[in-house]
This record gives sequence, structure tokens and C-alpha cells, in this order.
Amino acid sequence: MTLNGWLQILLYCGIVLVLVKPLGGYMTRVFNGERTFLSPVLVPIERGLYAIAGTSAREEQHWTSYAFSMLLFNFLGVLVLYALMRLQAGLPYNPAGMTSVPPELSFNTAVSFVTNTNWQNYSGEGTMSYLTQMAGLTVQNFVSASTGIAIAIGLIRAFARASGKAIGNFWVDMIRSTLYVLLPLCIVLTLVYVYLGVPQTLGSYVEATTLEGAKQTIAVGPVASQLAIKMLGTNGGGFFNANSAHPFENPDAISNLVQMLSIFAIGAALTNVFGRMVGNQRQGWAILATMGVLFVVGVGITYWAEAAGNPLMHAFGLNGGNMEGKEVRFGIALSSLFAVITTAASCGAVNAMHGSFTALGGLVPLVNMQLGEIIIGGVGAGFYGILLFIIVAVFVAGLMVGRTPEYLGKKIEAKEMKMAVLAILCLPLAMLVFTAIATVLPLAVASVGTTGPHGFSEILYAYTSAAANNGSAFGGLTGNTPWYNITLGIGMLMGRFLVIIPALAIAGSLVTKKTVPASAGTFPTDGLLFVGLLTGTILIVGGLTFFPALALGPVVEHLMTITGQTF
Repeated sequence: MTLNGWLQILLYCGIVLVLVKPLGGYMTRVFNGERTFLSPVLVPIERGLYAIAGTSAREEQHWTSYAFSMLLFNFLGVLVLYALMRLQAGLPYNPAGMTSVPPELSFNTAVSFVTNTNWQNYSGEGTMSYLTQMAGLTVQNFVSASTGIAIAIGLIRAFARASGKAIGNFWVDMIRSTLYVLLPLCIVLTLVYVYLGVPQTLGSYVEATTLEGAKQTIAVGPVASQLAIKMLGTNGGGFFNANSAHPFENPDAISNLVQMLSIFAIGAALTNVFGRMVGNQRQGWAILATMGVLFVVGVGITYWAEAAGNPLMHAFGLNGGNMEGKEVRFGIALSSLFAVITTAASCGAVNAMHGSFTALGGLVPLVNMQLGEIIIGGVGAGFYGILLFIIVAVFVAGLMVGRTPEYLGKKIEAKEMKMAVLAILCLPLAMLVFTAIATVLPLAVASVGTTGPHGFSEILYAYTSAAANNGSAFGGLTGNTPWYNITLGIGMLMGRFLVIIPALAIAGSLVTKKTVPASAGTFPTDGLLFVGLLTGTILIVGGLTFFPALALGPVVEHLMTITGQTF
């Protein structure tokens, strides 16, 4: 580890903190229906979209109607995207003559982008036409991100409102998050990326002649616009197969910093939105502090493990750290930071290959996802994910002091606890059950590229990434098979909607409850004690759930590497 590496990490953390309040304040005004500097331009468009959707800003929904609207919209999204891929050979804007995408891969990709997972069992520049990339994948990058933000806002309203029956309107929340938050920021980011050298064109792929006289086809396309929402919406699906390690997607250190900031910007700001909407910004800072502790610890472990390198190399006097799979332009520090950021949020973009990390370095991205990606998390998804752990934490605190658990004046009772536990348990159900089946199924094992515990980690990482709606991969696993395309797709659906439905049910229950004034016996939830309780709850639940699986993969791989075995 170097001082320069730590300074870059601290600079990143500092910029994220600076962005939290202004972006959080702007988003609060947007979702409260207040006027913003973009209102003169966007209000007429907003009203037109409401008319198309058959709703209005004044119309609100019960949580069941909110959930039905969300499910219907996402189901239609899967159908449209699936059709685009299956029919792309005969559709326009296909200068490279891409063929139709096979059925299983189309299912996997459609589900992947609609659930904000963006798992890619294909090479983007060699499989998808411009039309599919723009009208299919990029559109889903926007609406899947706005869906997550809408769910988070609905749950925030449940805590903020004294009593009532409605949690908002899904169509209104989704349209506002797209129009006022995602689109304006992405327009700015697209221009920044173009300035930095990222391609943005509808022209054909470029033919070049090498120094040896050979012909080479260089893939280009509408990259900058997809890159902007890929990062800001924590989608992660790259235009190119190499993702953010490709120089056309990530030209230099400045673009690398902008991408990392984009991943965390909205997720971090939502904690401030929460504090503002419930009338106590300290509540939001306490949640962000919990996320920050887990994030910094993860970065520290990963950076230390990668800087130390493979212990077998030390015997030969080679102590330069583990550069395998790293993008040499960014080095160990920024590759480690990017890996933790992209798995702390449900982004999945990569500028280094996680499968080439050391055993302990690869352990951290796995743990980040297995915790439900609540360390900042995907846009919206990370925030409503950590609220589920908050409900568990305050319930435990209430039991310890012998009082009815409450959070922000809302009593946490049996229904809320049941829904929170159901949502939390659906992730290990998808991650561990599919992993267990795949490790004994010959056709699934045949796709594994490495033997031993690292091969097990490849399978575990794949299903963890799918259920956590992350989309990154350990590498070495051939995922483009009927088995993995279908089962990973099912895991994505479970990880997305089996969390959202219980979260909305909790919102529907809490919004009807009256707010109880704080008393001398009320457990404070805006200080360091609560940060410690929440952090401990997250780690204990995660440890009890996933340590046995981790022990079979990265933990035993590390121990075996020390004894001289490699994989």
C-alpha cells in the first residue's frame, strides 16, 4: 500500500460527501413536487407523460396498487426487450449485421436489464445492434434505476407521514426520477465523456490496417450515452465486453474518477433525502455513517490484500503486489477501490477482473453483495435494503430494553418484522440453493474454468451477483449456457421482486400508523450507538448466513495458497 493510493481513496470519499447535501436537497424538492430550476422546461413534459399513463401528480396509490403498477411496468419491459433481441436481425440500426439473440440468452439479458442487474453472458460489441443497445438496453438502464428510486421514496414516505393509506404514486415517482434526476445528469455526463474521448456515433465499425498490414475491425457506437446511465443508474452493463477496462469506455484517470463518483452519487444522496423528508437530517447521516464504515473497511481489506500480493511470490523476492487482471493504467489502489465501489453498490461495472484478485481481495466483493448491497447500494435498492436491516436492528434493541420497538415514532410490530425477515432471507435462498445445485450438477460444473475452491467461488459469485442484482462476474465461468442463462435469470427476479414486495408491504403497514412522540425511554437512532448497533446487526446476519459458503471458497483458497497450492 502507498500514501498516494490512500490519498486517491480519501479524495474520492471526500467528493462523495460533498455531493450528498446538494443532490439530496434537489431530489427532496423533486419528490415533494416542489419547483426546481428545471421545472419551466420539464413540467409540460411531465404532465404529458401523466396523461399517457392515465394518472396525475395529485393521485396517490395504496401499496398494493403501487406494487401492481411496478410489476406490470417491469413485466412489459421484459417482453419488449426480449422481442427486440429476438428480432434485431431484421430491424434497423444494425450496421454490423448482428444476428438474432438466442432464446435463453434473450431471456437472461431481458430479465437482467429490467432488474437493474445487467449481467452479460455476451460480448456487447459482438452481439447487440445499435437499436437494441439504445432502444432496449439503455432505456431499461433508465427505467430500472427509476423503479428502484421510486420504491425507496415510497418507503421513506411511510416513515415521514403521520398517518394515512397511500405511499405515493408509482408512475409519478418513476417519471420524476427519470425526468428530473437521471436524464439531466446523464446529459451532462455524456458530454463529459465525449470530451474525454468516449465514442458517441451511429456510424459503422471502423476498419483499420495494422503495421503488419492486417485488417482490424474497431467497434464503436453510441457508447458515451450508455456509459452515463450505466454508472449513474448503477446498472453496470458495458457497451464493450471489457467494460470499464476498455479504453473507449474509460479513457483515463479522470473518466475513472467520474465513473466511480457516478456509482455512489444518488445512493448516498438518498440518505439525505430520507433525513430531510422525516424532518431530521441526523437520521440520514447515521445511515450514511453505517454505510461508510462498512465501505472503508472493505476498501482497506481489498487494498491490503492486493498490495500484499500472492504469498507464493514472496519466496522469490517479488513483492510488487498482485497486478494480475488489473488495468495497468489505474494500478492496484484504484482497481481495488473500483471493485469495492461496484459491489457495494449494485453496479457491476469493472475496471479489473475480480476473479484475478487474491482470495481475500475477492472475498470483499462477494461479502458486499451477500449483505444485500446495502453499502450505498443500487439507486434506491440499497436504501430500501438497509431500511430492512434497520427494522431488525431496532426490534432487537427494543427487546433488549424491554420496550415496544419503534423507529422515527413508528412502532415496529410482528407484521413489519415478518416482512423484513422474508425480504432479507430471499437473497440467500437464491444465492445458496442455486449454488448448491450447480456444484453437483455435471452440466453446470462443466462451465467452471478453475478447479478447487476458486472454481466453487466462481459459481457462488455468479449466483450472488445475480440475486444481488449486481451483474459483475468472477471470470472463468462460462455463463452462456441454457442452465446458467435460465437459473441466473430466475435468481435476478427473486433478488429484485422478492425484496421489493415485502418492502412495499412494510411501507403500506407503517404509513397507516400514527407517529408516537419520543420519550425518555426512546432509543436514539441518530447517534454513534445506533450506527454500531446497525453495523453489528448487518455483520452478524451476514456472517451467520454466508460464512459456511465463504469458508468453502475464498477462505480455504487463502489458507491453501499459504501452504503452496495454486488454482
